Amino acid sequence: MLDLKAQHESISVELGEAIKRVMESQQFILGPEVKELEREIAEYCQVRYAVGCASGSDALLLSLMALGVGEGDEVITTPFTFFATAGSIARLGAVPVFVDIEPGSFNVDPGLVERAVSSKTRAIMPVHLFGQCANMGPIIKLASEYGLAIIEDAAQALGSSYMGRRAGGLGSVAAFSFYPSKNLGGAGDGGIITTDDLEIAESLRALRAHGARKKYFHETVGINSRLDSLQAAILRVKLPYLDEWAGGRRRNAELYRTLFAESGALESGNIVLPVEEEWGEHVYNQFVVRCRDRDSLREYLKENGIGTEIYYPLALHLQQCFDYLGIESG
Repeated sequence: MLDLKAQHESISVELGEAIKRVMESQQFILGPEVKELEREIAEYCQVRYAVGCASGSDALLLSLMALGVGEGDEVITTPFTFFATAGSIARLGAVPVFVDIEPGSFNVDPGLVERAVSSKTRAIMPVHLFGQCANMGPIIKLASEYGLAIIEDAAQALGSSYMGRRAGGLGSVAAFSFYPSKNLGGAGDGGIITTDDLEIAESLRALRAHGARKKYFHETVGINSRLDSLQAAILRVKLPYLDEWAGGRRRNAELYRTLFAESGALESGNIVLPVEEEWGEHVYNQFVVRCRDRDSLREYLKENGIGTEIYYPLALHLQQCFDYLGIESG
């Protein structure tokens, strides 16, 4: 569905120079390229710290670990997202508590979050799905009242904003992905975590390196999740272009809206377009529509050379691996 060649060709010379720089340095794990990317991402997200890691999935897992989430704890999140959101919670023996979404934005409904809070709740994990921030105001207020941490799953939303604040600086900690299809994509897996909390940042740096702040001396059991220097160098080339590319995505989204309106599809009710909320910039990692006869439309588009994808065909609370939660459809 996604052709990355055009983007690559526009910056291929810069990318080649960056890759050559790393190859000549022979520093492939962490190192100066990662440190510089961490500094640049922190500045971009308007936060104090950023910590690189091996993937967006690990960014979520490490965030939970740094906050001390573990066996039997509950984390409130959405069932309509990529699997890593809830998977990271379950991997630590914690319990994902699913709250329904708003039909317009596809993001978690903040009005339902408080009902899900219990004595076991440790954190709220809103997802900024498809490149638009969740309605964070009520969530931040609720978290403050109950003493809960907020973990932003911002994997699809680097550059988006809420009330003038960038995604990544709206909670206790935030997780981003550099998977190639993301707005800022690498040449493989990669991720980064942002925070304003020095203690969390230092914990993350240790946890990504098997729990060691000093080599061979392990304070806790962490994981091996270090960002490659090659990925960091590539991402550093792309980062200065990110806002320009996001502007292009927004222009494309506006064109889609115009063409859908002119086609008459909106009047018939067969197509429902995504809602763009007033509180911030949407970066459109995807432009997701709802339609009555989805499969027929998808087949028609395929026949006409237009790629599509279903996001997501089965909500997380209905996945087989979460049968133990005892949640039924409807």
